[in-house]
Amino acid sequence: MWNQALPAMALQGPESEAVETGSGAAATLPDAPTPQASGGSPSTKGPQQTKRILGVIPNFRSVSSDELLPAQTPKQKMTTALQDSFDYSAFIFVGVQAGAAMASASTPEFHQGAAGYARYYWHTFADQADENIEVEGLLPIVFHEDNRYYTKEHGNVAKRAAYSVTRALITRKDGGGETFNFSEIVGAGGAAGISSLYYPERERTWTKVGQRWLTNVLIDGGTFVFKEFWPDVNDRVFHQTD
Repeated sequence: MWNQALPAMALQGPESEAVETGSGAAATLPDAPTPQASGGSPSTKGPQQTKRILGVIPNFRSVSSDELLPAQTPKQKMTTALQDSFDYSAFIFVGVQAGAAMASASTPEFHQGAAGYARYYWHTFADQADENIEVEGLLPIVFHEDNRYYTKEHGNVAKRAAYSVTRALITRKDGGGETFNFSEIVGAGGAAGISSLYYPERERTWTKVGQRWLTNVLIDGGTFVFKEFWPDVNDRVFHQTD
């Protein structure tokens, strides 16, 4: 079989590469062949993830369905963690969160007015940056876990929603396969514990720390749901291309 001449027609593509056969002949093959549909013809790609949601919200860690990527390096993990923490949009959303927290007087010790808003702002920013760096950067390096979100896309809405929510508990290992998401659970808990060092004494109880821990995990789970369905929403409504 292998010593027979290969067909003259080779697959062409901008990312194709030459692969040697056992007889030394070369054929041009794509890096990631398109999956074959049931009818035998290549299936088209579904809606794709974009780098930003609505052109503003960072979406750097989302991977489109069926896309094959190499394992991350420690540098790549830390880079995405810092991007999410210090992207220009982070300062905007922290401002919104700080305003909502002040309006509800969630931490009365911060008081109101400009000084009070400043306290809410830097505490919220520190909370967010600390969790991002732990959950997306440091702990994925320590536990050899992939910090990216892999879109399921296939299946009905209920299955996809269940899949996305469970990504707070299940993630991918650097070497492939699934594992318990130590980075998320341990990192969110660690961030909640660290926050007790700079919050007023009334906010340092085990109950308060536990509430922040649970809130961090629930927010991340909700974010995964949003990421899962964003390509569909974008494809049908916004038609954003990057």
